[in-house]
Amino acid sequence: MTSPQSMSVDQVRLILSEVIDALESPDYSTKLDEAKEAAGNEMLKMMQIVFPMVVQIEMETIKRHGFSNSREGIVQFTQVVREMESLDSEVARLHAHIRSHYLPPVSISSTVDTSL
Repeated sequence: MTSPQSMSVDQVRLILSEVIDALESPDYSTKLDEAKEAAGNEMLKMMQIVFPMVVQIEMETIKRHGFSNSREGIVQFTQVVREMESLDSEVARLHAHIRSHYLPPVSISSTVDTSL
């Protein structure tokens, strides 16, 4: 099994890129689009329908890199990614791209409404 401590930034970038390639492949993109359409704008449905599909695709990818094909493997990989996000902007960008498949974009207002 891959040791999270021994993973390089390049390895994490490679795995994240492979996950994105899989998500956007003809095999999965149509299924994901159909799932997103079924979920509509409802976040709960998105997490019930789309998120598990994304996680399954991610698990299939990370197992080729030594992580277990289980919840433990995906949690371990996600922890490695989260740690490396603060060290490498490309890892952060790739991880955000994966999240965009199941989370809508969030805009954060830089102004504070004090009229309340």
